[in-house]
Amino acid sequence: MSPVITSASTLLPVNTTLGAVLFVLLAAAAGVAAVAGLGHARAIVLAGVRAAVQLAAVALVIRWALESLPLLFVFLLVMFAVAVRTAGRRITSDRSWRWVAVPIAMGVAPVVLALVTCGLVPLRGIALIPVSGILIGGALTATVLAGRRALEELETRHGEVEAAMSIGLLDRQARLEIARTAAAGALIPALDQTRTVGLVTLPGAFVGMLLGGASPLMAGAVQLFVLVALLEVEAVAVALVLELVARGRVTRPPRHA
Repeated sequence: MSPVITSASTLLPVNTTLGAVLFVLLAAAAGVAAVAGLGHARAIVLAGVRAAVQLAAVALVIRWALESLPLLFVFLLVMFAVAVRTAGRRITSDRSWRWVAVPIAMGVAPVVLALVTCGLVPLRGIALIPVSGILIGGALTATVLAGRRALEELETRHGEVEAAMSIGLLDRQARLEIARTAAAGALIPALDQTRTVGLVTLPGAFVGMLLGGASPLMAGAVQLFVLVALLEVEAVAVALVLELVARGRVTRPPRHA
């Protein structure tokens, strides 16, 4: 029997070398953006620094959440609230951004509840936090892409919406007809990731399991579970945000000439 690989022997060392490498990579990213005139050099630096601070804080909080069920639920609620606000503000600047809570919640909550109920994911922070975080992140991304594309399509093709209504379609039906294809494009990243997994990319769950000492078979099983769950979560999120846009619940302030 082969020896068990411990996580201590495989994880990245947290030392000055890691800090130096991160600094060089962040500086290189900002430098390329500046030289190429992409206009996001400062944003890249700030994003990297913010990520470091947030992850350090989260690491401390998770230690407490792992030991207390009430704190675990509070932590998950905070994750959800941040995702809703982030997604909502990416889609629109008016108060309708609050409706974004619906697609994210309805995409993630049933899946997590089903996984806990059937025993596949134990009601423990060590399992629930990463699984919920991955699914909430997927729902956030899909909701933002679908919401923005749907609203932009309706704004660009406003005349076609009016024409569809003139031949008898209801406002909701006309909006769905025009925005559906654009919103559905939000599923393409998840589909591409699932199609190419193992051939082009090795996603985070797979690599993380390997670094933690799991066997390749176990890592592959976990990654497959994550990818399929993400497809379901993102499909629900896209469908619901499209419906909210079509019904006029999620809107965008009119642009002034």
